Amino acid sequence: MQDTYYTLGDYARAEIKVKGSRFIAEAIRVDSVKDAEAEIAAIRKREYNATHHCTAYRIDPDGHLFRYNDDGEPNGTAGAPILRQIDARQLTNTLVVVTRYYGGTKLGTGGLLRAYGDAAARALAEAPIEEHVIRTRLRLRFGYNDTSPAMHTINQFDVQILETHYTEETELIGGVRRSETEAFIDAFVNALGGRGSAERVDGGVGE
Repeated sequence: MQDTYYTLGDYARAEIKVKGSRFIAEAIRVDSVKDAEAEIAAIRKREYNATHHCTAYRIDPDGHLFRYNDDGEPNGTAGAPILRQIDARQLTNTLVVVTRYYGGTKLGTGGLLRAYGDAAARALAEAPIEEHVIRTRLRLRFGYNDTSPAMHTINQFDVQILETHYTEETELIGGVRRSETEAFIDAFVNALGGRGSAERVDGGVGE
């Protein structure tokens, strides 16, 4: 099971010129479809004189959500090559918008494929890449007398403590590396002789 994903650490921009046409590529980190569409709308508004705004994005730690748009260019000549550049770097939560200002010379299918792909590649090459860990969020409960075995088990695994609450018992919210989740739950419950609990909480976490 994959534990990590890669995304952009910062915004990046690049521009190329091909036979008079300007291709301005912007690479942006986004965390949802809503974010991506808002960024596209903002670029369209800012670059309102442009001929085309061709886009591609992939979202979700597992990369399940993706979309690309040729924005009036011949089918398959713009959005798809942009997405291929995102995928070639195994990126997710990533949007690339390539804005074209037409220069008066038609580039043909092959020329468009190269131009949009090259522009996207240059912007992505300028962006720092970050690795993130995919974690399962768990609620851990245990009594004061079980603090030692509980913490010993936690320290044996890759667990990120997110919240701590003390009442009659200790409650921790922790992010456990996704591939270790089942092994951690079994080890935690066994170490406490069934006196403690480890329950999944809705929503994962990425660091």
